[in-house]
Amino acid sequence: MTFPQVLGLRTASPVFHRAGLSDATDRSVRRRLGWVWGLLFLNVLTFTKTPDILPIPSTLGKIITQGALLGALGVALSLNRKMIVRPNGFLLLFTIFAILSLIVSLRGYFGLGSIVRAARLVLFVLVLWLLTPWWGRRDLLFAHIHRRALAVILGSVVLGMMMAPGKSFAQAGGGRLGGAVWPIPPTEVAHFAAVFVGLSVVMWFTGLVSRRSAVIAVIAGVVVLLLTHTRTAVIGLLVGILAAGLSLFFSRKRVRRAFVVTLLVAGIVALSFAPFVTHWFSRGESAQQLSGLNGRAAVWSALVHQPRGEVNIVLGYGMSNDSYNGLSIDSSWLAIYLDQGVVGDVLVAVAMLLILLLALMAPRGPARAIAIFLLVYCLIASYTEVGLGNASGYLLDLTVTMSLLAPWMASGPRRLPFVGSRRPRQPA
Repeated sequence: MTFPQVLGLRTASPVFHRAGLSDATDRSVRRRLGWVWGLLFLNVLTFTKTPDILPIPSTLGKIITQGALLGALGVALSLNRKMIVRPNGFLLLFTIFAILSLIVSLRGYFGLGSIVRAARLVLFVLVLWLLTPWWGRRDLLFAHIHRRALAVILGSVVLGMMMAPGKSFAQAGGGRLGGAVWPIPPTEVAHFAAVFVGLSVVMWFTGLVSRRSAVIAVIAGVVVLLLTHTRTAVIGLLVGILAAGLSLFFSRKRVRRAFVVTLLVAGIVALSFAPFVTHWFSRGESAQQLSGLNGRAAVWSALVHQPRGEVNIVLGYGMSNDSYNGLSIDSSWLAIYLDQGVVGDVLVAVAMLLILLLALMAPRGPARAIAIFLLVYCLIASYTEVGLGNASGYLLDLTVTMSLLAPWMASGPRRLPFVGSRRPRQPA
């Protein structure tokens, strides 16, 4: 019996249904997949305070975000009523990770909130399992849905900036753009903006979006990203696009031209605006602050050298709120070490290594390039941001990556496989 079957999920056969669906059915399925993904995004937008523009009480905001996960589960079940899943190592590893988190959290080191966070992660992974029958589509459906969801989130940030600029920039000590319509921290805004820009660029490289759409998306996304003053996101974006572009360099003339133009523009900008670029990256901080990563190094050192028993070293303390002694950890790997121990770090590392191996073995093309960008970005950004070890935008990014790398069967469908309770009647 496979692990999905232990969870009560049915395993899909190697060859999916090929029968053609009507356009109405196809649109309905796409629409519901979009709703599931949108609700998952709403769930990861953790409600930390009352928004500056929308007068939503804290309790109601938390009910909305947590209820969005239940809504996503309901829509996913309406789409996949037979609970058919596509076995894959990535979600298997994260399922083990989530169950481990729940078991360790039951020990009560961080109270009831730890159990709630762990249960949420288990439910989140379950919803992702229910979407696996639609992985591996040739139209890269999940990449397009992911990009649209990011556009909506960034649109709310821009709307808040236009309606209340003072409140939008009164984030993280002031001067950094955050969400005013919905309380999104500047680092999360930077994450969404960087991924949105990167997806737009790589999709334009491969002809999946028009030049006009890509230009508008890149300009808007880069402006938002720069206003957040988040250096890690910028570095992850640039390195991710570079890695994705290199995977297409010898097969796409457009990519080679873009690289030449980018190098020329970057050289001119570096020479003409060197003081501005240096000031933006330094953010007015001293050399001592930069070397200490704004205090992160001290928190990391204290966390690593904290006395703990062998069981806690191996399995951690359960799901925390990503802080140590009231200070933000700001590192996915150390947050996982605190919560799930060495075993948790190993599980996540193996999952990302699996994605890397699949990306290296995949044929050149849009799916591989987008997957490489998302993986590289997540690897770099996770160094100074939390999220890999819980239900977050990082897990959604990696899920999109795996959906693009899912192997296609020779007789696989060109349309969405139908997994509802009734099959549509075939045309005469």
